[in-house]
Amino acid sequence: MSIHSTILIVEDDPLIGKFMSRAVEDAGFRCMIAETAKDCRILFFSEMPDLVLLDLGLPDDDGLNLLKEMKDVRESIPVIIVSARERENEKVKALDMGADDYVTKPFGIFELMARIRTALRHSNRAASQTLSDEDAVFQHKGLTMDISKHQVRLNGEEIHLTGKEFRILELLFRHKGKVLTYSWLMQQIWGDFIPADNQILRVNMANIRRKLKENIEEPVYIKTELGVGYRMPEEE
Repeated sequence: MSIHSTILIVEDDPLIGKFMSRAVEDAGFRCMIAETAKDCRILFFSEMPDLVLLDLGLPDDDGLNLLKEMKDVRESIPVIIVSARERENEKVKALDMGADDYVTKPFGIFELMARIRTALRHSNRAASQTLSDEDAVFQHKGLTMDISKHQVRLNGEEIHLTGKEFRILELLFRHKGKVLTYSWLMQQIWGDFIPADNQILRVNMANIRRKLKENIEEPVYIKTELGVGYRMPEEE
């Protein structure tokens, strides 16, 4: 992650924008601020930032429209939604449209900075590794996944997963640090035969957690974003 990464803050409240920009610059990043959708489009397409902090409630357009435009042009650009909209369906919609994370106002600045670092790490990792890499070997706190061997080991002991369980865990590894919504995961696993509800996904996830001996109170490998989806946390 470059200390000179450029972050575009899209926020119509000048006080919040100034507060965020000060924290971003103090962390060593270059910062730009847009208070309207129009200004966001100008700065995004002219400067091509490394990450965008996007408010949804802008005076001249809905932030979701901006999210779609930015992802259509540059799918890999990390976009973190920073919004007062708290409803689960709003979060799910934004994440399904390609947002990398969702922070609800009011927020802690340390949490926001941690999410920025995570999104940039994920972006840099994705740039150097294609999702079609069949020889990938993933590791996370004693858990190892070898794609070509179709093998999972926990602290050296082989763990037997079904085909669907293996694919779910692979997706979590490949998108480590990012929230994967229920609907996105189900589309990836079941495709056109996607079930009507997410109960089958929950059952598969419960089986994976049982086999990984996860402590639900303090999960190490798979965290639940309540009402939204799942995330494999970044290692500290």
